Amino acid sequence: MQNEDERDTFASTWGIRSIKNRYVQAILMVFISTWSLFQLIVAVYPITTNSLVAIHLSFGLSIGLLIFPMRKLSPGEKEDKYFILDVVLALLSIAPGVYMHIFQENIQMRFGVVTPLEYLLGTLLIVLVLELGRRVMGWIICFIGVLAILYAMYGYLIPGTLGHGGFSFGRIVNQLYLTTEGIYTLPIQVSATFVFLFILFGNCLQVSGAGDFFIKSASSLLGRFRGGPAKVSVFASMLFGMMSGSAVANVAVVGTLTIPLMKRIGFRPHVAAAIEAAGSNGGQFMPPIMGAAAFLIPSIIGGTYWDVVRAAFIPAFLYYLAIFLMVDLESAKMKLMGLRKEELPSLINTFKEGGYLLLPVAVLIYLLAYEQKSPNFAAFWSIVVVSIIVLLSPSRRKNLKSMILNIALSTARSALLVVAACAIGGIIIGCLLMTGLGMSLSAALLKYSHGSLALLLILTMIASLILGMGMTTTACYIILAVLVAPALTKMGVPPMAAHLFIFYFGIISSLTPPVALSAYAAAGIAGSDPTKTGYMGFKLGSAGFMLPYAFVFAPAMLLIQGTIMESIVVITTSAIGICFLSAGLQGYIFRSLNWGQRGLLVMGAGCLIFPGLITDIIGIILGLLVVVPEVVLRFKMKKVPNC
Repeated sequence: MQNEDERDTFASTWGIRSIKNRYVQAILMVFISTWSLFQLIVAVYPITTNSLVAIHLSFGLSIGLLIFPMRKLSPGEKEDKYFILDVVLALLSIAPGVYMHIFQENIQMRFGVVTPLEYLLGTLLIVLVLELGRRVMGWIICFIGVLAILYAMYGYLIPGTLGHGGFSFGRIVNQLYLTTEGIYTLPIQVSATFVFLFILFGNCLQVSGAGDFFIKSASSLLGRFRGGPAKVSVFASMLFGMMSGSAVANVAVVGTLTIPLMKRIGFRPHVAAAIEAAGSNGGQFMPPIMGAAAFLIPSIIGGTYWDVVRAAFIPAFLYYLAIFLMVDLESAKMKLMGLRKEELPSLINTFKEGGYLLLPVAVLIYLLAYEQKSPNFAAFWSIVVVSIIVLLSPSRRKNLKSMILNIALSTARSALLVVAACAIGGIIIGCLLMTGLGMSLSAALLKYSHGSLALLLILTMIASLILGMGMTTTACYIILAVLVAPALTKMGVPPMAAHLFIFYFGIISSLTPPVALSAYAAAGIAGSDPTKTGYMGFKLGSAGFMLPYAFVFAPAMLLIQGTIMESIVVITTSAIGICFLSAGLQGYIFRSLNWGQRGLLVMGAGCLIFPGLITDIIGIILGLLVVVPEVVLRFKMKKVPNC
């Protein structure tokens, strides 16, 4: 049994308030584990969507209100005075979902007639969803949800096209609670059916030892090259991102190991932290798991999750290609070497010891791509494969109980971010559907962009970055998918490209100063200045700001339209553009470049990344004007002795 100090450490690690009573903590752990078990059962024995969503949200609300306290304890304050109140709120939060589950058929038959009890339960649900969002993600997302409700009530006070007739609070409660166009709308449905299982799969994979296997594999492959630990950091973060889909989680796991190694071979602390942040940030759009918001895309635009995975692969590859090149040139510029041979794990031994851990990922890809199964079906059987692997491992079976609790806790904590974002997203969507603001705002964007797709994309990028600074990628995507994506599709942008555009910029916002969360997390590990780390991470991940524009103007990059040859041309020219951009931003090829050379490379990169025969030719010429002389000079210097 854990002693008091161990329980406090356990609690602080997972965001659980410090509960001294071991029986209370045991009850909470049973409830959390039951959530995971319930989601696994309904993956095999499905129930109606309304019931699934109601129960899923009830679990999320009750657990979230217990895990995340009403307020943080002040220094020296030992007792949480609000714990009993939170227990009461957690119990009350179950009532709306249970009522919806039991009486859903009766509610549908009444065609909008609402009872006083339903008004009470609906109001309670709205308040608790907003409170969960405040606790989990902060005041900004809660404020936006409240603003949406106030807009629905008092929109008649707003003149012009953004105004509307206004709705009573009772009508709003009915929309948000008793219909599938409010809190129980598409985002929370996706959270209940797909996202939770993929989060569970990622945590099972991590506990099975796959994270250590990925880091060792990356070290054995890349550690010996110049700046080896930095390349290991990027590659391991890319692999780990397939499991977590979270930039900060990537930083916390991979950065703890790689940032000290980067500092040891000579990387400045803020550079080491920035490399880890930039590499980890790409994990959210790295197939096959990606971030939680990626599961919403096919539900909104149609198609399958595999369509999103296929479309995201090339941009993700180009993003990591850019970071690899930036890191390599930074290492060359600083004359940094790799790790010594004796410090590197053997690749053969690494695969002998842990190669079987790739099997669950292979099963997932096979079921999604070849069998075309649903995401929840693929995730369930991938979890089964991971579980068998863990049970067959004697070393892991010894700690099976603590391992199960660890998986349940980490899954619940990660899932709560998605549940809170999706539930408040449902409030926002419900209010926007009632008022028609989505259509009005799309029309306004089209009007003020004056028919210019480039200007509309810039406005969308700014909105994505600003919203992403204050909320999760999922919440940012939900809002922009309703407000902005329709304007992009009306301008002729393919739906997949439009939604991936806002998805990508919602992710990149966590690397964009002044609120660069992944960079700040890495700075904490490196002991570096957060601001310097943020701007360096922004520089290293700068390719991420050009790629979304590239696939909007050239959808062939997403493999969704055009011929194979068109896709090959777009991918090739974009890759060359990425090389020019990396060299231009770093100011180095074989030696330092002057500002004129750097400018030519950056302009050449811009021409190549944006499609078109003329722009491609201009881009290649501009780049070669710098690269060819440098290659010739390098060749001549090698012929001269002692050079």
